[in-house]
Amino acid sequence: MSSFLYRLGRTAARARVLVLALWVVVLAAAGGAALLFNHGTDDAFAIPGSESQDALDHLGRVFPEVSGTSAQLVLVVPDGAKADTPGNRAAVAQAVARIGKLDQVATVVNPFDKNVDGAVSKDDRAALIAVPLKVQLAAVDPATRTGLATIADDLGKQTGAKVYTGGDAFSDRVPKLSPTEGVGLLIALLVLVLMFRSLIAAVMPLITAVLGVGVAIGLIFLATLVTPISSTAPMLAVMIGLAVGIDYALFLLSRHRDQLAEGLDVEESIARATATAGSAVIFAGLTVVIALLGLAVAGIPFLTTMGVAAAVAVALAVAIAVTLVPALMSFAGKRLRPRAPKRKRRRRKPPIARWWVRAVTKAPLVTVLVVVAGLAVCAIPAMSLRLALPDNGTEEHGSPARDTYEVVSEHFGPGYNGPLIVTADIITSTDPIGLVNKLADEIRRVPGVASVPLATPNPKGDTGIIQVVPTTAPDSAQTDDLVSRLRGLEPHFRDGYGTQTAVTGITAVGIDVSAQLGSALLPFGILVVGLSLILLAMVFRSIWVPIKATAGYLLSVAAAFGATSFVFVQGHFADVLNVTHTGSVISFLPIILMGVLFGLAMDYEVFLVSRIREDYVHHGDPHHAIESGFISASRVVVAAAVIMFAVFAAFVPEGSATIKPIAFSLAVGVFIDAFIVRMTLVPAVLALLGRRAWGLPPKLDRVLPVFDAEGDALVHELRLAGWPGTDEAISARDLRLEDDRGRPVYHDVALRVPRGGVLVLHGTGACGKTALAYTLAGRVTKFTGDLKVLGRVLPQHTHALRRDVAVIPCRAAIDPARQIARDGDAGLVVVDDVDLVLRADLRDHVRELLAERGTTTFVLTCQDPERIADLLPAAAHLHALTAVQPAEVF
Repeated sequence: MSSFLYRLGRTAARARVLVLALWVVVLAAAGGAALLFNHGTDDAFAIPGSESQDALDHLGRVFPEVSGTSAQLVLVVPDGAKADTPGNRAAVAQAVARIGKLDQVATVVNPFDKNVDGAVSKDDRAALIAVPLKVQLAAVDPATRTGLATIADDLGKQTGAKVYTGGDAFSDRVPKLSPTEGVGLLIALLVLVLMFRSLIAAVMPLITAVLGVGVAIGLIFLATLVTPISSTAPMLAVMIGLAVGIDYALFLLSRHRDQLAEGLDVEESIARATATAGSAVIFAGLTVVIALLGLAVAGIPFLTTMGVAAAVAVALAVAIAVTLVPALMSFAGKRLRPRAPKRKRRRRKPPIARWWVRAVTKAPLVTVLVVVAGLAVCAIPAMSLRLALPDNGTEEHGSPARDTYEVVSEHFGPGYNGPLIVTADIITSTDPIGLVNKLADEIRRVPGVASVPLATPNPKGDTGIIQVVPTTAPDSAQTDDLVSRLRGLEPHFRDGYGTQTAVTGITAVGIDVSAQLGSALLPFGILVVGLSLILLAMVFRSIWVPIKATAGYLLSVAAAFGATSFVFVQGHFADVLNVTHTGSVISFLPIILMGVLFGLAMDYEVFLVSRIREDYVHHGDPHHAIESGFISASRVVVAAAVIMFAVFAAFVPEGSATIKPIAFSLAVGVFIDAFIVRMTLVPAVLALLGRRAWGLPPKLDRVLPVFDAEGDALVHELRLAGWPGTDEAISARDLRLEDDRGRPVYHDVALRVPRGGVLVLHGTGACGKTALAYTLAGRVTKFTGDLKVLGRVLPQHTHALRRDVAVIPCRAAIDPARQIARDGDAGLVVVDDVDLVLRADLRDHVRELLAERGTTTFVLTCQDPERIADLLPAAAHLHALTAVQPAEVF
């Protein structure tokens, strides 16, 4: 990966004009196509397979009048007046007639009709005109809303009453950008200026992040041609895309400027920064993308599309970071090189970082206990976290939908804002009206039911509907309990009346969505935690580092849940944060927070701990490594976290009711994870573990693939680029291999073999000659030291080397000579246990092949070179190995 990124970075730097032009064309194409062809967003939260959704779909076929969205007109008379007067009745009847003539109106319910119950408030000050529509919310024509509003105004003038127009048809839940979000970008710019001390370097991440978000939004709206996408998806993509886009560019720029300060050439520095920091960016982006795509485990289509949309934004941020950012760095050239500080003003390493890491590691056990206990306390409010889908109660104050919602709650009760529908299969009944009335009478006696204003069969008489008004609000726990009680009556209705019932309606659908999302948290959490353990074990080759990182992530998530519940459910500081609705948060907040925060947490973990591990590998002192690595990485981690926090927090003050709690939870989660977990808890835990933090059981070490998240392999390869100075087939120094118990198989091996040469590895007993031969063949990779075979650095290029290497085990081969002849065109031929070739004709054939080897290099193993002296050419290189102690070889 790092070698590919190295070449990609160099290519992008050289073709900077082409790269920039291509991204501008992509932005223009995506944006133009989206403007021309998009079908708009669709906020219908469906959950296929649930009882409520199946019943709602069935109503759409047999009783379409009650399956669409609806509007409400609420007539409210002044104090002391009565709503039910002859004049008001006549005016309402006239309004009802006019409403019935509007397009998209399925029917109109006159509150004063003798067959309608509960449409006039108990205080006789309000009357509710229900207007079911034929279409869903996304398909409501603006002319329909305008017509209803006009009729409401005329009705108010006729009656002298205040007429409110609202209902789901008037809801506007599409999140919108406001100038407040720009504050986040300004804070990000300020942080970048303070960090880089360069306006060019500071502006670059903002430009690339905005471009990536623009492309992502264009693609998301273009995707509405083939699938419905909620209005939350683009806003979520904007929020996450901006945050990660700025941070990913920051990582590359920081590494590039550090290398320029060390005197590296601009183009070479760009290539190396793309390979090293770019590897970390790809790792971080990959974890975020996997977590977002993992939202599909909930089995809810709108959530899956939301995760895919956000994943597209992150993937584009990664692609831009490793292509466009190198191109822009090439445009900037030497102007990105940091100014050399004057000698008298030269400072040592950041004193704050050193003081902090020493403070948290001075008594590491105390630090761990304080952090864990503090975050556990912060997580306590999470126990009261309540999930629900947004309704008109979450609309902005002063909007028609919100005003109508509050008026209905005040005069009729909160349940009228979220009525339930009980459907009944009455096709076998001889008295459909009587059966529906009997069902309605029983439902009226169910605890939690405020009224049953409507009970009627459809025109065909095969399906009955019973409208049930709860005593509580749509997002309350008591309404959930009522839905459960009504569903629990289904066996009773089936046995007593021979009819099958189901509970549906927008409120019931929301309850089912919340329930399914809640049940998906555990499998999604297992997926994320398992992924975290595996990925970090691959990167750090450690058991304790992944466990520690995952535990810290879970603490961050729990504390973020607690803070979100503290504000948005319990209502603390709600006024300060401009929170207009408390009591519940949007149902998919927990799973989105877990997915996004997982990727960001792994990002900070890799960037910080990789620097610590690098120092430990070089010096072997775990405590010095913690301090040195922390000081080295802290500046970038702090800047990245502050930027991420600012971008998310900017969506809180003026964000929609859907986005606001998500942005708040992500901002809190990022702050806690970066500053409390990664920069406080992590150093303390590593200090407690000491050397035990680094190491992987040998068997697990062999099974797990290596993920080079920091480009160490490329650094190693570049270090050996000019070594050994001549074109040799095999160049090795300080090679060492250990067995499962840490005992040496071979050690301190140094080899120099020219192309076309013959190397003989010999020794008796468990000397490691076969293991060394297989190492040279690219079959053993867990060694230390420097090794080049056929010009390829190992173990980085073992897969490429294996195509040019043939391995012939004489102990198992029937005719080794024939195999050698067959593979004679390979660059390297390894013949193991060649002294076991005893037949004279086979030995003659082997001798001939070695004499006529051309440019093919041979590596032979045997116990005693005297036994094969007749086979060897005069220029053969002999290398003896001795068995220090018995070793367990693979």
